[in-house]
Amino acid sequence: MVSKDHFIGVDVGTGSARAGVFDRGGALLASAKRDIALYRDGADIAEQSSDDIWGAVCAAVREAVASAGVGAEAIAGIGFDATCSLVVLGPQGRPLAVGRHGDDRRNIIVWMDHRATAQASRINGMGHRVLDYVGGAISPEMETPKLLWLKQNLPATYKAAWQFLDLADFLTWRATGSLARSTCTVTCKWTYMAHEGKWDESYFRQVGLGDLADQGFARIGTEIVPAGQALGRGLTAQAAGELGLRPGTAVGAGLIDAHAGGVGTVGGAATTSMAYVLGTSACTMASSAEPVFIPGVWGPYHSAMVPGLWLSEGGQSSAGAAIDQVVVLHPAAPEATAQATRKGMSLPDFLAERAASAAQSTSEAVHLAGRLVVVPDFLGNRSPHADPEARAAIAGLGMERGIDSLVSLYVAGLLGLGYGLRQIIAASRARGAAIETIALSGGAGRHPLVRQLLADCTGVPVAVAHQAEPVLLGAAMLGATASGAFASLTEAMAAMTGGADVFQPAGGEIAAAHERRFAAFETLQQAARAIRDAGTTEA
Repeated sequence: MVSKDHFIGVDVGTGSARAGVFDRGGALLASAKRDIALYRDGADIAEQSSDDIWGAVCAAVREAVASAGVGAEAIAGIGFDATCSLVVLGPQGRPLAVGRHGDDRRNIIVWMDHRATAQASRINGMGHRVLDYVGGAISPEMETPKLLWLKQNLPATYKAAWQFLDLADFLTWRATGSLARSTCTVTCKWTYMAHEGKWDESYFRQVGLGDLADQGFARIGTEIVPAGQALGRGLTAQAAGELGLRPGTAVGAGLIDAHAGGVGTVGGAATTSMAYVLGTSACTMASSAEPVFIPGVWGPYHSAMVPGLWLSEGGQSSAGAAIDQVVVLHPAAPEATAQATRKGMSLPDFLAERAASAAQSTSEAVHLAGRLVVVPDFLGNRSPHADPEARAAIAGLGMERGIDSLVSLYVAGLLGLGYGLRQIIAASRARGAAIETIALSGGAGRHPLVRQLLADCTGVPVAVAHQAEPVLLGAAMLGATASGAFASLTEAMAAMTGGADVFQPAGGEIAAAHERRFAAFETLQQAARAIRDAGTTEA
């Protein structure tokens, strides 16, 4: 008899769906990736297709299992994580269009979509008590402002919708037929009050979504379960066939992608280590035994990542995407891209290598930024300022056009991310959060230069797990927990998380340089806000 001691983690990010096969000790045996489509109709619109995503998930799982060489019969459980994007389904689970284009295939409002900024602002002006549990201000990235936008702008779609789901919950529904929602998704993005075990009906009535309350919240979730809880009877026959797995394979309730990264990195240090998932956007997650209320930091959310602990969630609306945006503005970007392509590298990795080679040490690379200062708030400031209208600012540009000056701009952009993270840590510590290390994961943080500069910018050690795919590992832990291989998600975290490399912050002159640069960063950030508020940036 084949031992069922392997688990699959599925991670759906903004640009791709990935699957990984892990053993009981957390070792990655194989992984696979499929790209997914992203539709952009202007700066504030971002949409995807749930059919496209499910197809990509199935293809990635099939390839990963085949590459692992373990066979479907060895897979005991599967877990899913995904971006906090809104999926709209009509009768019989058919996709419904979320834009005026009327294309039903485009039925997801992606997390980064900011069409609901006005709705979020209106909700924040009402001052309901649920806002205390989202850092004092709701974000247009969250789901109730997006639901209100749909109701006001596409009333036919809103009325016809059978279910509104977070993307991770869509994936588990598609896999099992269960409409149970994860505590993680609805607490972090939908205003579910997990510590009270209920939706706050008065909030929905106040903001203009009272019909959801009238329907007993049937369209947004009546069964809320912890991450990793086994759903339904496992994979349905149809889903199993599409995924190439066995019917009945255990499926755990899902997580938001950043939270899966947190689960896959913090291990047994959940209350002293802040998880920092650095990808297209960046998310910070700090757990505590008691609730910590931090202005501009989402939460505190009960049991939203680690069962039984409170979670404070901050982040940056653009991180890897901000670095991409910064460097493509430079006149040397096409030449550098061509060189990177010839070397088989991404442009950020190419620039990181150039910076590391040009400096005596990775910490010394701070000096390459020269007088350039970058505030990378291209999509607003998620934390700690909770300002979706914030925008990026760059100071110190000259007439330089060569690749060396592009490297300087790249480094300045990295420092901007690091100083934004420093602000989040400072705001969290001011309210009593214990943050002794940063547990870093995510593709945008893979280069040693990035890791060291983050440690230096914040003054906090950065720990990077030896496991190369912590987000996939976190998702696999959900499947492992659902299968019964571990008694709890906490037990799975302790057993499947390996060691880490630690990047210590530099002291002396390097630390002093960062103090000066951080002061300049905050000055530029405040100036950008003042210019915006004065109305001089309007067309």
